[in-house]
Amino acid sequence: MQYEAVIGLEIHAQLLTESKMFCGCSTKFGSGPNTQTCPVCIGMPGVLPVMNRKAIEYVVKTGLAMNCEISPYSRFARKNYFYPDLPKGYQISQYELPLCGHGFVEITVNGSSRKIGLTRIHLEEDAGKNIHEGAGNESFVDLNRAGTPLMEIVSEPDIRTPQEAVEFVKKLRAIVRYIGVCDGNMEEGSLRCDANVSVRPAGQQELGTKAEIKNMNSFRFIEKALEYEIKRQIKVLKESGRIIQETRLWDSNRGVTESMRSKEEAHDYRYFPEPDLMPVEFEQSWIDEIKTSICELPDIKRARYVKEFNLPEQDAGLLTSEKAVAEWFEEAVKSGGAPKSVGNWMMGDLMKLLNEENRQIEECMLKPKQLVDMLSLIDKGVISGKIAKTVFEEMYKTGRDAGVIVKEKGLVQVSDESEIEKAVDDVLANSPNEVERFKAGDAKLMGFFVGQIMKATKGKANPKIVNELLRKKLLG
Repeated sequence: MQYEAVIGLEIHAQLLTESKMFCGCSTKFGSGPNTQTCPVCIGMPGVLPVMNRKAIEYVVKTGLAMNCEISPYSRFARKNYFYPDLPKGYQISQYELPLCGHGFVEITVNGSSRKIGLTRIHLEEDAGKNIHEGAGNESFVDLNRAGTPLMEIVSEPDIRTPQEAVEFVKKLRAIVRYIGVCDGNMEEGSLRCDANVSVRPAGQQELGTKAEIKNMNSFRFIEKALEYEIKRQIKVLKESGRIIQETRLWDSNRGVTESMRSKEEAHDYRYFPEPDLMPVEFEQSWIDEIKTSICELPDIKRARYVKEFNLPEQDAGLLTSEKAVAEWFEEAVKSGGAPKSVGNWMMGDLMKLLNEENRQIEECMLKPKQLVDMLSLIDKGVISGKIAKTVFEEMYKTGRDAGVIVKEKGLVQVSDESEIEKAVDDVLANSPNEVERFKAGDAKLMGFFVGQIMKATKGKANPKIVNELLRKKLLG
């Protein structure tokens, strides 16, 4: 029997507000344990929460960017459970009346596009953090994170493969970073992903029993965890076993999911309306104002790049995957760079150097105008494409202009035909066997001759003149 997976994702995104959801404490990452707390976020008796307007605005903005319906009337609820990192014994969240619902995002996998539905986007406060490492037989609790505004994005069970799940999370991450509501840093936990996974016989409409997978903090781990869990469930069913509804943790060291606890149903949380907060009601004019503040989103930008700059779909997708990358590209084009040339250098040499140092393009000393100036030197024949690689790397490391580097290092391309002809004659004279083989039909040796000439001229010979002279001397 063939099986198919049914996957629904829950994405928690920490909002880029300066203060927490219901108090004025800072949300800054990396401060000492329990240094960003107050009576409100540590749940002292008698304190009252006050809503963070900016957090609500950010959720509405996200909903609009993801094609959601914005609820004109929304309400917070208490989600009751007991855990050491939840100081009040309940979490202020949303249940029956979330801020946003019924949206979708579009993903493309293997050239095929499809819409993934969004059930809801709601706002809640984060819990603290339990620390077990280095504590011996004890555990510590850091409440710095308690009360931080979290946006939860819940998908419909429309995802069928781990690859689709990864593309979905990538698309959501790109959107929240584009509109400036979340930094998307998965390592720091500001973007977290849980997955509900079940399998069923192919063609069956009824859903199977699901397991919730937690602790996936990278795209690679999401893919690996889902691949493992799908195989595990199929194996259980093939052996006539029964899938248990439970929460499982991804162990990245062993490459397996492990049972954590049996899965709670919604009624176990005993949701009820938050008595200390009024319902949230929106004026349509406020929603319209937020809508006009949304920048050009990745899908629209990608389509524009294809049409306006005549870029291949794949190139346009790569250049618009991050807002900062797209802005760098557009600034280079605005400075006079040819879109295709700029894109090639960015996707190749620039991204390679950034990835090697694990840096973002915002941290790059090399500016768009400097790349354009270097491309101009290539077009004018001042430097060759090969020399440009050396120049580019030096520009990236130092932030200096191409013209300065070329002059200092004496990298000006040699276009003097008589000088190049001497190098060609020397190479041919020193390679009689290769010349004979070439004339006998071994055309691939042309590359050998070009390489030897470039080596002799330290890469400075104009490639076009080199090829013309070689053909003239070898082919008559």
